[in-house]
Amino acid sequence: MTEDTAAATTVPGGGRPAAAAGRETPDHVHVRMPAESAYLSVLRTAAAGLAARLDFTLDEIEDLRIAIDEACAMLLSQAIPGTDLECGFELGADQVTITVSVTAARARMPARDTFAWTVLSALAGSVDSRLGPGDRVAIVLQKRRGVSGSG
Repeated sequence: MTEDTAAATTVPGGGRPAAAAGRETPDHVHVRMPAESAYLSVLRTAAAGLAARLDFTLDEIEDLRIAIDEACAMLLSQAIPGTDLECGFELGADQVTITVSVTAARARMPARDTFAWTVLSALAGSVDSRLGPGDRVAIVLQKRRGVSGSG
């Protein structure tokens, strides 16, 4: 899937996301790819394009790109080889919520007392983790427009 294809298929009408245009329900975009670091550029590009549609600043967009890299690095170390990494983007009027998850051999919550978690918190604003059914481990990033970790 190219960036142009993703943009054309994820936001109807090619304009601002429906939630930003006054619709009450946020738009959702889901990406599934092999759980390998070689594919992370797809998520960085998707995050940048979607955040730009919400009028995030260049600094906020770059914060999200770095945060996705950090979250994925934490999760890929647990991922079972040959499984998928899944990423869901929920677009609100002035925020994006990104949920990245993998299936783990021995599912465990990411440590919150690490430098990587501190970086995530500074870049994304709100960070959480959860264990789900089927040994899924997820990290949830929530970034609001106008709240920059680098600013």
